Amino acid sequence: MNKDLVAIFEYMEREKGIKREVVIGAIELALKAAARKSIKEEANVSIQINSKSGDIEVFCEKEIVKNVLQPAKEISLAAAQELDPDSEIGQFLDVPVTPKNFGRIAAQTARQIISQKLRGAERDVIYEEYRHRANEIVSGVVKRFAKGANLVVDLGKVEALLPARNYPKIEQYKVGDKIYALLLEVQDLENGGAEVILSRSHPEFVKQLFFQEVPELEDGTIEIVRIVRDAGYRTKLAVRSTDPRVDPVGSCVGVRGGRVKNIIRELNNEKIDIIPFNPDPIQFLQNILSPLEVRKIGVNEEDNVIAIVVDDEDYAATIGKRGMNARLTGALLDYELEVQRMSEYNKALEIQRFQIAESTNPDLDKPLEIEGFNRLILQNLQQAGFDTLRKVLLARIDEIASVPGITVDMAYKILEDATKRSE
Repeated sequence: MNKDLVAIFEYMEREKGIKREVVIGAIELALKAAARKSIKEEANVSIQINSKSGDIEVFCEKEIVKNVLQPAKEISLAAAQELDPDSEIGQFLDVPVTPKNFGRIAAQTARQIISQKLRGAERDVIYEEYRHRANEIVSGVVKRFAKGANLVVDLGKVEALLPARNYPKIEQYKVGDKIYALLLEVQDLENGGAEVILSRSHPEFVKQLFFQEVPELEDGTIEIVRIVRDAGYRTKLAVRSTDPRVDPVGSCVGVRGGRVKNIIRELNNEKIDIIPFNPDPIQFLQNILSPLEVRKIGVNEEDNVIAIVVDDEDYAATIGKRGMNARLTGALLDYELEVQRMSEYNKALEIQRFQIAESTNPDLDKPLEIEGFNRLILQNLQQAGFDTLRKVLLARIDEIASVPGITVDMAYKILEDATKRSE
């Protein structure tokens, strides 16, 4: 009994999911090629392997002839009758044969072909088992490291690859750790095999974690419309409900935050913002930045840019560390987001006002008219000496705000309106 070969059959069948007959077929083909190479003649060689014992028999089909001219293809009647007494000239007989040098060279050739064929068989198993499972979450055990920080993960039947670029840098693993990851794709290899590629940094990984925790997502009551992520630091997802009675944000958060806490724990405390979706980009932006107040909003559809102005004290929170919050907000909106401090905005307006006031436009010296304010405000401005657009444009905010009945916010609005009317 060839115990080593039987052990290979059992290992490939149990650990790799490759059927025994597939393995035997690959080995038979390999040995057949090796035998032909060893014989160095055009012999019709066949190989038979016993699936239970692992015993190997090599046969060469030969024609029974009176006079043998080609030993590799022909056999004498006398020799044939020793194997089969009923043999006759003209018949073909499978003759047990051990080719010359069918040792080291044959075994080496066989190993190469076996390896190639088994890779192909393993690839077929991978495709059959995993190709249709793309975007599913799978679990495995870290088996070893490959080429630096790349992880080889044992999924059971196959080993998968979790490239270093596919998991957050803040995550650290060691051999034997259990790991959950997104099955990103099945990738063909140059050697004819296939490889399962995993990811923990893809936004889809977070989305599938929510599907596991939130039944309303699975049954379609709520849906994740958009999701963006800076893996390891922050995820933003926009949700909406198909049932007005169901709160999409509350469903994702769960009672006392139970659902989202489970996801945050799996993501090693990554921050998650869950936002009600709105098809109107302005309202959607306000939902994203709430409770921060957006003081000014401008939309440039041609360049796909939204520019906003926030109070100075809200600027850092709006931008976020390394600009991450603003970048994710823009990605969620599908716009490029530009953020400006209120002080910078007002300074730019002040320069613009002074430039306009220095012009020789005679309309700036006409009696003051400002829309959107009641007559009493206009009279108070005139009585305070701001009776023309030019004088208003040259005034400071605190000077306008000192006029009776005018607040600082109203002063900014008055100066903005004056600037627009003067352009």
